[in-house]
Amino acid sequence: MQNGLMELVTKYDVSGPRYTSYPPAPVFSPEFGPAEMRQAIALTEQIPESDGISLYLHIPFCDTLCYFCGCTTIITRNQSHLAEYLRYLKKEIDLLAPLMHGRRKVVQMHWGGGTPTYLSPAQIEDLGTYLRKSFRFDENAEISVEIDPRDLTYHHLKALRKVGFNRVSIGVQDFNSKVQHAINRSQSEFLTREVIGWARELGFKSTNVDLIYGLPLQTADSFRQTLDKIIDISPERIAVYNFAFVPWIKKQQKLISREDLPSPETKIEILAMTIDRLLAAGYEYIGMDHFAKPDDELAVAQKTKSLNRNFQGYSTKAGSDLYGLGMSSISHFGPFYAQNAKTLPEYYKAIDAGSFATHVGYHMTFDDEVRKFVILRLMCDLEIRFADIEEMFHINVPHYLGTSLAALQPLITDGFIVATESSLVVTILGRRFLRNIAMCFDAHLPQAAGKTPLYSKTV
Repeated sequence: MQNGLMELVTKYDVSGPRYTSYPPAPVFSPEFGPAEMRQAIALTEQIPESDGISLYLHIPFCDTLCYFCGCTTIITRNQSHLAEYLRYLKKEIDLLAPLMHGRRKVVQMHWGGGTPTYLSPAQIEDLGTYLRKSFRFDENAEISVEIDPRDLTYHHLKALRKVGFNRVSIGVQDFNSKVQHAINRSQSEFLTREVIGWARELGFKSTNVDLIYGLPLQTADSFRQTLDKIIDISPERIAVYNFAFVPWIKKQQKLISREDLPSPETKIEILAMTIDRLLAAGYEYIGMDHFAKPDDELAVAQKTKSLNRNFQGYSTKAGSDLYGLGMSSISHFGPFYAQNAKTLPEYYKAIDAGSFATHVGYHMTFDDEVRKFVILRLMCDLEIRFADIEEMFHINVPHYLGTSLAALQPLITDGFIVATESSLVVTILGRRFLRNIAMCFDAHLPQAAGKTPLYSKTV
């Protein structure tokens, strides 16, 4: 362990957003509701037909509670709840699809959760078919889904392929049995390999595996063993997330003992080892928490500066308007954000009234647009040219972002950024601290000072 790196971790391990959006979701306001959502969508009618759209469907149901999970989920084994939810999801599709006027094609779709494969194969086919009847899909659309290998059958994957899915994301977290017991998620290496084998056999063109470091009872040695097994499985993409321990927000995390969590020193040792081993295995470090094979579309998108970041993490469809469907899902189109109600009764009540289920939202200001562009390009391209900002927004960067650039100076001194008179470039070291870099440009963070932390630790 390098003492210098540990000093940097101690210095910069603060609470901060993951910047899957800017402004971050806690800034959203209840003043933006269903009526504002409909009005905002109406403003998109003039967008060219060639500009695609992305869809996100949230399936919140799981049959067991994973203690580490930070998602909006409902734990149930009652299948009637799922059938009812799908009826309402179709009603929401019926509200949104006509407003797209059949002009713009879906270029990307993702089903997340919860556990989307909690649906039966027949339900997957039914919902997938309904979506294709309601929207126009581009023939080269990226269509991905989160799957849980536990209780998954070959027929689930077959149904997903039948309705056009071509990418799967599999949560592994850690193969170590002690860690799995501590987070209440038992999933064998054999089962994971079997499901990935099925996906490849059925023609899914890309597999993403999700790992988490910072979980209870993890050590650098135990995580190295998991990592070596994943490298042998050879997925196209690997996400290695920092465990967001926020028990004051996610109550089930109180079931995890703080004493079992690895120390900051161990966490940074795990991260450093992970980066080294994945780079040695031929993966490219996309930034922050994502790795991809050089020929994967994610790595290609970064090289061509078409990489994007949204509520599902990094994606390849920069600029596509995102529309979320289902409880708690988030939309982002034009200068607008909108999030659906976070409980089933509220969601159902809104849909029954024939309105969108928008619970909170946000209309971005000019300043938000500038800062979003800077944060997004730094996190995706790992560099920003001042000329690009000035051309797009007609501002003088040193003057307009002077306070942010001043806040960035300690990070430049510590080697996270190489700064010139005309650009900022993130270093290899800086990729580990992307959230801290982005925070320098966040105009909304000071408003949360002194309050209960809204975010997980950055390192």
